[in-house]
Amino acid sequence: MIKGLPAEWGTCSHTIFLGEEIWSLSYHNNSFTVGPMHGDITIFDAITGRQKAILPGHTGAVYCVIFSSDGKSLASGGLDKTVKLWDVQTGGVIKTFHGHTSWVNSVSISADSTRIASGSGDQTVCLWDIQTGDCLCTIKQQDSVEHVSFCPMNPQQLISISGDKIRWWDTNGHQILPTYDGSHIAFSPDHTQFALCNGEFVIVQNSHSREIVTKFPVFNNIAHCCCFSPDGRLIAATAGNTAYVWNITTPVLHLVETLVGHIGRITSLVFSSPSSLISVSEDHSVKFWQIGAISTDQATTDPGTTPIILPSIQSVSLQTRAGIAISSDIDGVVKTWDLSTGLCKETFQVPDAGDIRPNHGDVQMIDGRLIFVWYNYVSDRIYIWDIKKDELLQTLDAPQCMCLRLSGDGSKILFLGINFIQAWAMWTWEPVGKVELGLERRLYLDSLYTDSSKVWIHSYDSSAQEGWDFGTSPVPFDPSTGRPQLDIIGGAQWYIDGPCWIKDTVTGKKVFQLSGRFAKTNDVQWDGQYLVAGYQSGEMLILDFDHMYP
Repeated sequence: MIKGLPAEWGTCSHTIFLGEEIWSLSYHNNSFTVGPMHGDITIFDAITGRQKAILPGHTGAVYCVIFSSDGKSLASGGLDKTVKLWDVQTGGVIKTFHGHTSWVNSVSISADSTRIASGSGDQTVCLWDIQTGDCLCTIKQQDSVEHVSFCPMNPQQLISISGDKIRWWDTNGHQILPTYDGSHIAFSPDHTQFALCNGEFVIVQNSHSREIVTKFPVFNNIAHCCCFSPDGRLIAATAGNTAYVWNITTPVLHLVETLVGHIGRITSLVFSSPSSLISVSEDHSVKFWQIGAISTDQATTDPGTTPIILPSIQSVSLQTRAGIAISSDIDGVVKTWDLSTGLCKETFQVPDAGDIRPNHGDVQMIDGRLIFVWYNYVSDRIYIWDIKKDELLQTLDAPQCMCLRLSGDGSKILFLGINFIQAWAMWTWEPVGKVELGLERRLYLDSLYTDSSKVWIHSYDSSAQEGWDFGTSPVPFDPSTGRPQLDIIGGAQWYIDGPCWIKDTVTGKKVFQLSGRFAKTNDVQWDGQYLVAGYQSGEMLILDFDHMYP
């Protein structure tokens, strides 16, 4: 019997974008490593997300990485047909193993760190002696070997997966158990159970008797990989771009959470604690999930109100002193986000009054009030709403809107029309001034550089820019002045898949890469410490540069 459908949607605490497809993931003692397309293995701190080490050496994509049981070494394999063993502390290659005639899909290190097993597209499993580098045994398969591992109950046995068939072998190359159907296998921490991904189901069996303990579905897709939590209580399984977390220790099996957020197929996942999960995806991202996280966000706590596809974010605002970021989406939903945890704190819905639907918008905390301004194409008017009081404060005539922002100090509403910009004073709604712009290009108000009553106007192709200060009346200023140390390059491409780079304007060096599909070009803000960005997927990216960028 399956209980608890639909389950609560899981909470993604933060996301790291790496700018390329990620094929594999391994975790050990608050560090994790990924196998990327470009060939350089990166080790990260699993708590802060900082890079700890980069291991260059492979000449092609890295398809598999795994830590040794003591975390001192790391094995990898990939497109260059080699298996490499690394010293984690020094980052150096201990030994390279040659012999496969095709790419290496999977590697495993024995518990005593004396042998490595590797599986390849050449349809073989190879067993290597770490000390000598010799191939001790080659086991021929009928298909490309997608997974290989040492059996945790018996180090003299190997498990291979090829052609959706799971086979057990002794280290002399003899098959010792019947063949199982499945595309992935994972063992419980005490090794008394193992889980098989088999079509639309994950099947849990007793390791000794091989009896089926339980099975559960992954809903209209094919289970790709699974893993047990460190306490053996939970199993997480992936299907497409979604992951499911099940509690298998309760009297009635039930789905705990559904993890929605990746926009590409999840390729690997691992528990970093009994209540924390890390996943990697073909969408170039690593996501950190908190299982059972407490949130006051209705969209998180009430599964009936949470859509699978979230509306695109159309504006973001940083309120660092209050410890929050604020976002608004194209459906008029405003959210506040905790900068320290990345969790959504509150959700507000602006009433949909007939044809009043936000097309352009911005939101900000002004004088302790959460103010949302948006534009509607049908009525050609700007609407100003007090979110917490649920009160419409004012409407303003503003035809042909191209972009709408609140000034950095919250004193002005800034409206960009076709080659003109107009401003109104907050609270009095009196016009401050209107400026005709000489830029005959598509323009936007640059939210990165909205400071005090100043605003920077850019063309989408970055070929022209102007700066205006609307303090008491519009006054032009040099747009090259007043810029922060960091800039974003590739901004004209944000409406499609990245990558974009954050660049140091002093040294000219790229310091961080952003990937994914941003909602719109002006949905990024940076205040010298935090950078926040809104995504077409409805997610918020929060970067703390005090940790990432000295």
